[in-house]
Amino acid sequence: MLTKQKSQASNPPKIKKDKDGRYTPMVSPWRVKGRLFAIAIIIIALLFYSSIETEVSFGDLAEGFTNTFQVMGKFFPPETGILATTMDRLIETIHMAIISTTFATIFVIPLSLLAAQNITTNKWVYNGVRFFLNILRTVPDIVLAVIFVGIFGIGVFSGIIALFIFSMGILAKLISETIEAVDMEPIQAMRASGAGVIQSIYFGLVPQVLPQFTSFTLYVFEINIRASVVIGLVGAGGIGLLLNQQIQFYSYPSAMMIIIVIFLVVVVIEYISTKIREAIV
Repeated sequence: MLTKQKSQASNPPKIKKDKDGRYTPMVSPWRVKGRLFAIAIIIIALLFYSSIETEVSFGDLAEGFTNTFQVMGKFFPPETGILATTMDRLIETIHMAIISTTFATIFVIPLSLLAAQNITTNKWVYNGVRFFLNILRTVPDIVLAVIFVGIFGIGVFSGIIALFIFSMGILAKLISETIEAVDMEPIQAMRASGAGVIQSIYFGLVPQVLPQFTSFTLYVFEINIRASVVIGLVGAGGIGLLLNQQIQFYSYPSAMMIIIVIFLVVVVIEYISTKIREAIV
């Protein structure tokens, strides 16, 4: 008996049970270390190769760092005289985000249903809508702004259209995947008992996805506030347009005042949005 126990101690089993009680083969620690070492070597090699191809080095970083204080000195102290104008443009930016997010939320409902494989059984419709949404999501917000500024001219309307298209791409992706993950049994039971398509969606699907739908809408609203600053740089209205004007006029203290206001507003909106999402999800 003792001989058997000694033999088991000196020759541990090569398989073990996982948390579900199934036997899985043991992986040698040396094999794991070898894989991690190989992955590290590959990452380092890619890092050096990318640095050589882009001609970027830590020397460039150190050289640029010495100019940081000189450049930052031009931005301080912030110019408070532009605060009133900044607040007007900030309110305009929030209005842009509200309008674009609201319309995107309305238009994305049918698109999300058509892009959900468990709801749309027609593969042609499903793949066609998916392809369309992929195109929307591929185009960056600033490119959309450039396109619509070229079509409608400089101003708020171009920015709203750009944010509307940009929001639809994100929302449709998130909501369609949420719909695909719902429990289909309530919907199938309602259809079997004679309910129509609209009734089964309204009573069987909507209660399951409504919390995530609201959460994603608030999340996209936050993104639109930040994106409206970027698209304003190309003339699509909002506070970004004002920021771009101050930078072009070399009025760096005024630009810093605008940046501080944007930062504070984004933090406040993100905090409020997070609290609302925590309350409903």
